[in-house]
Amino acid sequence: MLWLVVITSAYLILAGVFLVNKYLLAGPLSSPKVFAFYVGTLGVLALLIIPFVGFSAPSFFQVFLSLAAGALFVYALFWQYKAIRLFEVSRAIPAIGALIPLFTFGLIYLFSAGKETLTFLEIIAFILLIFGSVLITLKKGKLITLREMQIVAIAAFLFSLSFVFTKYVYLEQSFWPGFVWMRIGGVLVAICFFLFFKEVKAEIFKKQAGFKPKTAIIFLISQAMGAIAFVLQNWAIFLAPLAFLAIINALQGVQYVFLLVFAALFSFKFPELLKEQISREVILQKIVAILLIGGGLLVLTLK
Repeated sequence: MLWLVVITSAYLILAGVFLVNKYLLAGPLSSPKVFAFYVGTLGVLALLIIPFVGFSAPSFFQVFLSLAAGALFVYALFWQYKAIRLFEVSRAIPAIGALIPLFTFGLIYLFSAGKETLTFLEIIAFILLIFGSVLITLKKGKLITLREMQIVAIAAFLFSLSFVFTKYVYLEQSFWPGFVWMRIGGVLVAICFFLFFKEVKAEIFKKQAGFKPKTAIIFLISQAMGAIAFVLQNWAIFLAPLAFLAIINALQGVQYVFLLVFAALFSFKFPELLKEQISREVILQKIVAILLIGGGLLVLTLK
């Protein structure tokens, strides 16, 4: 169960990164395209580890699968940032978080022709984690609209497809070569899609002109932490059985628990950014959600 410890650590770090990204998208880096472009191109730094971990050329299909996994991930980030930018986080994030494991479960079942399935107890844990993840971020009167559902569904499906492709890459390749190939795919889609379109290119250069040093430092630190979390997330995918990939996605509820703790700690310094109405009903909802997530974790560890 090493993968469970690894993915929990990844979600702990991602919770902090999420708060920083929310701050940046709320002002200094308000364009989802620009944000995704910078995140995608930073993947080129993965090439720096090649002298230390080695590099190999897999089959043509594996190269294609690796590049596709990395490209899909960056494209999914764009749609997620777009959802965060256009809609309230309290509606978009629960929807994306709930749909990713469901799409992942369906894709694995489809690609494996029904051979990769979860046991009864694992399905119980899966359901508890999904319900807990949605409940901990859901707000009263914040039901998602049809237009919002279209965007979050695209983001969730692209993330799911990227995660499934990633697992199939790791089934054939060792960790670091597969990781590097996928990051190359992310860099390529960031450059091709976000730089070679004239209107997007102009927007990126326009944003760069006003990219203050403080914003750059905050962004780079958050991306460095995000990179660590991303490596841990990939390592968990590498370690876990194929059928458990949907559970790894469902465990994102753990990230929301950490996010709730961080939000409470930083709400004194950034009340306008992390403000949330606190009532007895809200507190009860969060407690029930945490119990559901904890129950899912307990089933996974004791099964």
